[in-house]
Amino acid sequence: MGRHSSMPDEYGTATADRRPRSRGRTVAIATALVLVVAAGTAVALRSDLLHLGGSCGKTVHLSVAASPDIAPALRAAATHARDQELTSDGACIDVAVSARDSYKVADTLRSGKGGEDFQVWVPDAELWIKRVEQNDKATSVSTTGTVATSPIGVGMVASAAKSFGFPEKKYGWTELAGAAFQDNKLRLGAADPARSATGLLALTRLATASAKSGDDGTQAAAMAKILSHRTSDSDGQLMDTVARDESGTENGNPKRNEALVLSEQAAFAHNAEVGDSGALDLFYPKDGSPELSYPFTLVDESSLSTEESRAAVRFMTLLNTSEGHRILSKYGFRDEDDAVVKSVAEGAGGRAPQPYDDAASEPASDEQLEQTLGMWTITVQSARVLVVVDASGSMANPAPGRAESRMEVTKASMLAALSTSFTDEDDIGLWEFATKLDGDRDYKKLVPTTRLGDRSGSGTQRERLSAAFAALQPVPDGATGLYDTTLAAYKDAKATYKKGKFNAVVVVTDGVNEDPGSISRSSLIQQLQSMTDSERPVPLIAIAVGPNTDKEEIEQIAEATGGSGHQVRDPADIQQVILKAIMEAGARTN
Repeated sequence: MGRHSSMPDEYGTATADRRPRSRGRTVAIATALVLVVAAGTAVALRSDLLHLGGSCGKTVHLSVAASPDIAPALRAAATHARDQELTSDGACIDVAVSARDSYKVADTLRSGKGGEDFQVWVPDAELWIKRVEQNDKATSVSTTGTVATSPIGVGMVASAAKSFGFPEKKYGWTELAGAAFQDNKLRLGAADPARSATGLLALTRLATASAKSGDDGTQAAAMAKILSHRTSDSDGQLMDTVARDESGTENGNPKRNEALVLSEQAAFAHNAEVGDSGALDLFYPKDGSPELSYPFTLVDESSLSTEESRAAVRFMTLLNTSEGHRILSKYGFRDEDDAVVKSVAEGAGGRAPQPYDDAASEPASDEQLEQTLGMWTITVQSARVLVVVDASGSMANPAPGRAESRMEVTKASMLAALSTSFTDEDDIGLWEFATKLDGDRDYKKLVPTTRLGDRSGSGTQRERLSAAFAALQPVPDGATGLYDTTLAAYKDAKATYKKGKFNAVVVVTDGVNEDPGSISRSSLIQQLQSMTDSERPVPLIAIAVGPNTDKEEIEQIAEATGGSGHQVRDPADIQQVILKAIMEAGARTN
């Protein structure tokens, strides 16, 4: 098959063969303008706003934090804007672009601490925006449109691609992964789904495809486990792991990857850098490729000046012009309409009849992404979780809209989580609490925290836990001894910490602390904070069930450990909340 040589101007120049789709950049720009108007900074499409070329009365400075892959393209667009004296309301626009990992920016904005030194954020996927918005205290973010797209596939060195029948042979996600993992046939690498949108979107697509084929999650988890052995911390580090010769051995080095889960743009950039020797061939799965979407996002919009808001929209407008399209294509991106850029696909190693011109697969839902990341955290890292369940008398009250008590619904949800969300490699333990359950102690240790697959006597740890959950009963007249129990459970988890596992404490309660003899809330928070250690993290996941709980209280307690507090009306939601909380905590501690 033909190869391209390394091209000038960093990544070369691409000629567009564009096919419009229903969602257009015109709509995105119109939306951006409406958003700016709604924010109080009215924008009119006057000639001076869209002026290109001419003298400047003054200069508006704009800082953009961008995903490392698209940062060079945005810098090129910013240089073009300065060279052509692009103006907004008569003021020249001066855009400074810094490359920042999307997951790091998301974590910073999610903390809500402020102090950001940028007005615009362009991550590589919308999922980072949603991660920020999950925290009510986060810095506000307002997405005004999508500036580029890049589908995700599997790139292989020439020898591996040939053995897989490239380019004629087409694979679905499960077929491709299954063939790659069979008998260690292919050294396939990927970026950590907790830190990489490419890794998470691909793994979610794989898990979804497996589920449609009737898999109960076992196959996807097994594939994730295998993939984890060749996982890199970031997309940039992943690209450094691939062999740079056509044989895939790089002078006999068996540790080099022969294939990578990567975006089309990443393959394009790699191939432009290495030239013929070591260029990748790109498989586009026939059941649809998820795509990176690069949302153009205003950060803390209410704090932006009128000039900054207008300049931001003007810069995004530039990216929609023919010149903007040319710049993005030159760096290996498709435009927002997903119009096919044949030379980009070819530069990335795509060849017909590989379906590089097919529409992208339907975006994964928030729930699917959370389930996949939760599965990754638990399956790959394995978990060590101490579960502490409220057994106070109020747990006998009916659950909302149900005939069963809060305790019965809670037990059913916890048993479902035990059977579907944890593997035999996970360590799970169980305590219950009320007041004075064990002498003067408010808690009772029911099952020690050990591996679910461990066998003792006639049964396994999983069977012992199932029996213990089923036997939980509310204690008549028992009050909620929340504070002392939480502190004791956290101390126990810290003392029995296991390196290499995801360690956590899950506390489920339906009320506020009712033990007058316990420590105070402030003392509890102070002691929890003093025990936290970034090298040995143990996030506390606190779940408040029902109307008699204090969401702010559990959030304060949990956040003292780097964990999270959640309030659910229906105990049946506990299983999903635990999965979501593990996903969030796992992403922060990875």
